[in-house]
Amino acid sequence: MISKTVTLKNEDGLHARAAALFVRTANKYGSEITLQAHGDSVNGKSIIGIMSLGAFCGEEVIISALGTDEEEAVESLVNLVENNFIEI
Repeated sequence: MISKTVTLKNEDGLHARAAALFVRTANKYGSEITLQAHGDSVNGKSIIGIMSLGAFCGEEVIISALGTDEEEAVESLVNLVENNFIEI
């Protein structure tokens, strides 16, 4: 399992659009993906779960993955968050 902590920099945090982009990116990978904030942990491939975290700008989230492509998955998701949910 690989985990990385990242700070949300986008103004709205994990709102609907950002959550949708996170899920779309997470679903490209076969690994199990988990997102943690405020001590709560949710499935990183569930838009409802991600939005339920209520994570806002300036807050830290932990992205974790377990599986054959875990390193690539975490790196891709961290890049997405660090680029303010703008797909590159």
